[in-house]
Amino acid sequence: MLSQNKIRDLLSWTSLALAFAFTSNALGEEKPSQEDDRIFTVVVENDSIGFRGTDQHYTSGVRLGYLDRGFEIPEIAYEIASYIPTFSLNKRSAVFYSLGQNLYSPSTITERPQDPEDRPWAAHLYGSMGLVTLTDDHLDTLEISLGMVGPAALGEQAQKFVHKYVTPDSPTPKGWSNQLENEPALLLGWQRRYPDYWKQDIGGFTVAATPHVGVTLGNVYTFANGGFTVRLAPEDGAMQDAPVRVRPGLPGTGYFETPERGWSWYLFAGLDGRAVARNIFLDGNTFEDSHSVDKKYLVADLNAGLAITYDRFRLSYTLVYRTDEFDGQDDSSVFGALSFGVRF
Repeated sequence: MLSQNKIRDLLSWTSLALAFAFTSNALGEEKPSQEDDRIFTVVVENDSIGFRGTDQHYTSGVRLGYLDRGFEIPEIAYEIASYIPTFSLNKRSAVFYSLGQNLYSPSTITERPQDPEDRPWAAHLYGSMGLVTLTDDHLDTLEISLGMVGPAALGEQAQKFVHKYVTPDSPTPKGWSNQLENEPALLLGWQRRYPDYWKQDIGGFTVAATPHVGVTLGNVYTFANGGFTVRLAPEDGAMQDAPVRVRPGLPGTGYFETPERGWSWYLFAGLDGRAVARNIFLDGNTFEDSHSVDKKYLVADLNAGLAITYDRFRLSYTLVYRTDEFDGQDDSSVFGALSFGVRF
C-alpha cells in the first residue's frame, strides 16, 4: 500500500506537470502545415511515481529533448544516411538533441558498505543528438550519445539534493562512495518502427499496432531489442507519436500535432525485449576494477500509459514494469515516466 508521503509525492509531480501544461500515431507523411515545427520535451522517470518508491535499481532518469522538423540537413548527414540500408533523408526527416542523467542504486541506500550481492551505485550524465526519418512504411531513428559514468556524472549530488529539498522525508543515501569509477560513455543506437503495420477503425476509434526492432552499441549498453506498441485513439484525433523515454526504454520521438478541436488523447501499451551483451551499471567499469553482479542476458519492459494533448502542449504518463536484470535481484523494477512537451 502506498504511504501518505508517496501519495503526496505522486500528486506533487502530477500537479506540477499540469500547471505547466495549462498557463496518435507517427510523424506525418508530409511536413505539417502548422507553423510550430519544433518540440521541447521534459521527461522524468522515477520510482516515486511508479507506485513503489523504493529507491532501488533504476532510481531516476531525467531527459531534456529538442526535436526540430524545420532544420536544414547538412551534407554530412546525407553521407551517413547513404551507408544505412533503406534509410533516406527527406522533407519528413527531423533532428533531435537531448541532455540527461540516470541514477542507479542497490536495494538499501541507508547503508554505507556495498552489498556484494547487489548492484553497484552508478550515475550516467550524457548529451545526445540524432536523426529521425519516415521512409515508405517505416520510421528510422539514429542516435549518438556522449557522456560520463562515475562521480563526474554528479549522481550523488543530484540524489541528495532531491531527497533533501524535493522529498525531505526520504532517507539520506549513504553509499555513493562505492559508485563506479569515472569512464567516458559512448552509445550508438538505431531503431526501426513500422507505424501503420496494422491499423483498424472501430466505432469512432483507431486501434493500431507498431512493431519495432533496434540495436544499441557502446561501452554503456550493447543490446539488440524488439517489441511492439498498441495504441487506441479517437479516429479524428491529432497526430501523435509515442512519448520520449530514457534509454534503454521503448523508442518514441515525442512528436505531436496541435489538435484542430483543441485537445486530443490516446492510450498505449507495449512490450520491449532486450538481448543484453553489456550493461555497465551491472557489469562494472570497462577499463578498471569495480563492483559488478551477474546480469541477466534477457530483459523485458512492459508499459502502459496515457497521453493528453491540449493546444500546443502534451502531457503523458507511462507505468513501466522491468523484469529482473541480475542474478539474486530481490524485486523487479516498477517506475513511472512523466513527460511534458510543448510545440513552438
